Amino acid sequence: MNSLRFPLILSILAAVATLGLKASAWLLTGSVGLLSDALESSINLLAAIVAYLALWYSTRPADREHTYGHEKIAFFSSGLEGGLIIVAALGIIVTAIERLMHPLRLESVAPGLIMTGIATVINLIVAQILLRTGRRHNSIILEADGHHLMTDVWTSAAVVAGIAVVWITSRYWLDPVIALLVAANILWTGFRLVRRSFHGLMDVALPEEDLVRLRAAISSQLEPGTTYHALRTRLGGTRLFADCHLLVPGHWTVKQGHDLGDRIERAVRDAFPGLELTLHIEPIEARASWEDSEILGIEGQRAMRQTTEQPGK
Repeated sequence: MNSLRFPLILSILAAVATLGLKASAWLLTGSVGLLSDALESSINLLAAIVAYLALWYSTRPADREHTYGHEKIAFFSSGLEGGLIIVAALGIIVTAIERLMHPLRLESVAPGLIMTGIATVINLIVAQILLRTGRRHNSIILEADGHHLMTDVWTSAAVVAGIAVVWITSRYWLDPVIALLVAANILWTGFRLVRRSFHGLMDVALPEEDLVRLRAAISSQLEPGTTYHALRTRLGGTRLFADCHLLVPGHWTVKQGHDLGDRIERAVRDAFPGLELTLHIEPIEARASWEDSEILGIEGQRAMRQTTEQPGK
């Protein structure tokens, strides 16, 4: 927990520092481009606080009301962050359009660019820490905050370059144009975060390449006369869940079925550390065992699609 908490505390401190720097740069210059950058930093601060609270809540152990744990709040946090990004982008667009209609001369540009440059370097360092830690611990909360900060880094770099051009050429109408381009980039980032959260909250299945590995791990332990079907998977924050029906000969003892299940679970854990697999054992001879899940139709379509995609088919 502490290894995940530290990057978020760092993110909050960085957001406070960069917000102060960028707000000062905007007040000095009057640039709507720098204002857009400052607005995004204010969202960074709020998002970092939300991410910290979400991380704290997600690590709470399972309880009577949340028997699968609390990790899914990670998707809510990511979605909220995406929504905040979209709101910030819309605010930038409104301000930029008004400034495009009434361009203003920029003042004290050099100090403003220096302040924004320092803020950009701070965000770059913190974003890389968040992304590396998030990937190492499979934390969508840290990854979302890291991607958010990297968006801020790229937009800040573009704003600095654009404002420098405005300063050199005295073409002040370019300032709101830069702000509109920044807003478009921010909108795309927010949309991607919201979409990722939606898929997580809707229990999206693991990617196809992971399903292939999972099926291989299960199949590696099957014995003659046994099989499985109705495999379902979902991502719950930092945890993976899967369940399937294990079909065994009806004359097997409970211990035989249980032992096979144990071997399959160990093989799956080796392939996917932390994945929780639930097996439902059924007699392979019973017709009902082959008709008891709506997922079977989906598996049939998947098998047919794989067959038709094979060379020479």
